[in-house]
Amino acid sequence: MQFRGLSEELKGKRVTLRPLGPRDFEAWSEVRIRCEDWLVKWEPRPPADQINVVYDRRVFAARCGMRQRERQLGTAYSFGIFLSDGLIGEINLLAVQRGPIQTATIGYWIDEAKAGNGYIPESVVVLFQFAFEELGLHRIEISIIPRNKASRRVVEKLNLREEGVSLKFLEINSVWEDHVRYAILSEEWSQRRQDFIETWLAPAVSVQQ
Repeated sequence: MQFRGLSEELKGKRVTLRPLGPRDFEAWSEVRIRCEDWLVKWEPRPPADQINVVYDRRVFAARCGMRQRERQLGTAYSFGIFLSDGLIGEINLLAVQRGPIQTATIGYWIDEAKAGNGYIPESVVVLFQFAFEELGLHRIEISIIPRNKASRRVVEKLNLREEGVSLKFLEINSVWEDHVRYAILSEEWSQRRQDFIETWLAPAVSVQQ
């Protein structure tokens, strides 16, 4: 299902989310290289014969084009996370499913130098608003490796509901890892919306239903 007229740029109290483009390669590559040890242990390992997107501008441009096509198809929505001084990470609404399920998952990463400042939970709330109010989804899930304490602090700050552990749920860095699964429903968003808005989003953001 394709949705037209969706917001291209989403704003929180401090962060701005927007799709990445070829012009972002230098900033994106710099963060990914500098934070490699911090990031790759929590991510799927790319195929050995695949050109590393971190070092190749053309591959990065192709990645951006693929993300734009996913957006056009309504299957995923990907954003860079920006502060006033530049890129600090990415957040993605993935595996969007329609029909009777109306669900998606959220994944994210952040520059190690910016971690611990609440930028990711703020970005998650911005994406919640987009997912529930613009896309009309019913359920959003975040799945986290149990020992990833930094990522689990994000869902703890947001007080998201824990649904249990899925064994060997995703292959991460070539190992099948268990994941703790957290979720929020549109009904829960509606109940907690005002608090989320006041805590994490800029005062200028409309709070009208």
